[in-house]
Amino acid sequence: MALIKSVNGISPVFGENCYLAENATVVGEVIMGNDCSVWFNAVIRGDVNSITIGNQTNIQDGAVIHCTYQKAKTVIGHRVSIGHNAIVHGCTLEDDTLIGMGAIVMDNAVVQTGAIIAAGAVVLEQTIVEAGWLYAGIPAKKIKPVDENLKEMLSRIAGNYIMYAQWFQESENLV
Repeated sequence: MALIKSVNGISPVFGENCYLAENATVVGEVIMGNDCSVWFNAVIRGDVNSITIGNQTNIQDGAVIHCTYQKAKTVIGHRVSIGHNAIVHGCTLEDDTLIGMGAIVMDNAVVQTGAIIAAGAVVLEQTIVEAGWLYAGIPAKKIKPVDENLKEMLSRIAGNYIMYAQWFQESENLV
């Protein structure tokens, strides 16, 4: 069963039909919407500020979601995919976004609706990632508009993770 802990008397709150892998960790002031999944070795640490996650969002293996004490909460929208080993820290990810594997999004950055952060990219503090654009590099820079193929990929990944979670929910922990 996933590690779910209260911090300073505040416990995580989960929507309906969320899947948490048995070694995922969710602590503190975390509010998660419906049909979300948190995969193996992922950590969501709402110990020093709040983390809010919308519906149908997936947080893949090894990802870390955190925030900054008294300065930067984390807000994650609906149908967001956060790739393996990504770090999302004290920022806002709007709806239908993708954070690629190993990418880092830092404090007070905003990734607007429909944007993609490429694998390994680093989005610096205070950066506004424009809606509907692909950003890549260190630091992340605007590369090209998200075309129809990429939009379909965003939708497919979010949908696939709902399906993958169903495979595990038959025999695992359903919150």
